[in-house]
Amino acid sequence: MTNTRSRITEEEISELLLKLHALLPEVRRQGAHQASASKLLKETCNYIKSLHREVDDLSDRLSVLMANMEVSGNQAEIIRSLLFY
Repeated sequence: MTNTRSRITEEEISELLLKLHALLPEVRRQGAHQASASKLLKETCNYIKSLHREVDDLSDRLSVLMANMEVSGNQAEIIRSLLFY
């Protein structure tokens, strides 16, 4: 039986790091074109954590708004279906 595990090349890693660099607002703001891989990965983790916090905050705010809205059960169900589609 042969081992068909594919390996990622250094070129592919470099391309992925460039893509990460382009996606991260903090790294783009700093203008660091040659940020280290470890810095990019740390910034990626920090950015994902901040996005999770933002989603949680927006969910909480939406829950409060929905609780305060005077809508019928059918209207609330339509709103929920649109939000969680």
